[in-house]
Amino acid sequence: MAIETTYIQEKLSQKFGSNVLNFEMKRDIFSLEATSETVHEVIQTLKEDESLNFHFLTDVCGIHFPDNDENHQFAVVYHLHNWIENMRIRVTTFLKGENPEVSSIIDLFTSANWMERETWDFYGINFIGHPQLKRILNMDEMVSFPMRKEFPLEDSGRTDKDDRFFGRTIKQIK
Repeated sequence: MAIETTYIQEKLSQKFGSNVLNFEMKRDIFSLEATSETVHEVIQTLKEDESLNFHFLTDVCGIHFPDNDENHQFAVVYHLHNWIENMRIRVTTFLKGENPEVSSIIDLFTSANWMERETWDFYGINFIGHPQLKRILNMDEMVSFPMRKEFPLEDSGRTDKDDRFFGRTIKQIK
């Protein structure tokens, strides 16, 4: 018997109340939002509740929304998989723009270690309780987080992309 999305919603809503919200199907994945204070416990419930069985962490990633209000500028998205029912679920939590942080889930999924380090490395999201939160793909000397949308996409001083140097000048219409 397949697990129903309404059952997951009722179970989580009953336990966490208004700390879980926005349940919906997005691109064939059941999705929900959890507050940053309860997201660890929500994921723990999804994993440890025998009627839910989301035992596999597929991904942890960050997103930067610079145009959102201060409390929703960053998001951490967790993708979990129930292999028994072959069902996936997406849990999103929003974080404050200044000093974004959320509890680490390494105690639940060891595989979160690398994923949380990557998210910190690119977005600067602090995972509280992570045993070794340091750069994993970027240089240790970097002081910025390259996936944040705080900087222009192109350096205006670059000359290697200047059309004049490639014979691609715009002709003036007279």
